[in-house]
Amino acid sequence: MDVHVPYAITTGLRLRDVDVLTAQEDGARRLEDEKLLDRATDLGRVLVTQDDDLLVEASERQRSSGSFAGVIYAHQLNATIGGCIADLELIAKASVPEEWIDQVAYLPL
Repeated sequence: MDVHVPYAITTGLRLRDVDVLTAQEDGARRLEDEKLLDRATDLGRVLVTQDDDLLVEASERQRSSGSFAGVIYAHQLNATIGGCIADLELIAKASVPEEWIDQVAYLPL
């Protein structure tokens, strides 16, 4: 989770036994978008964000064949906390991280 994702989403996922790591917990809170996406990729974790700039970074990598672990984007005004929790739980439990390499998904599903 990047710093823009509400902690309520992280908490809701953890209550559903979904493994979540926030940028704050990883010590990556102040990383620029490019470095944060690199860090998630190094860890083999899909990055969940509500940051438009991170979405732009992922799109640029798709166009330039730059690899990344995957991005799931939830617009701040179009996705509810409960909806994000439900969709992210489904994604986490019905897929494996390798399926998300170089992919961008948008919430709500």
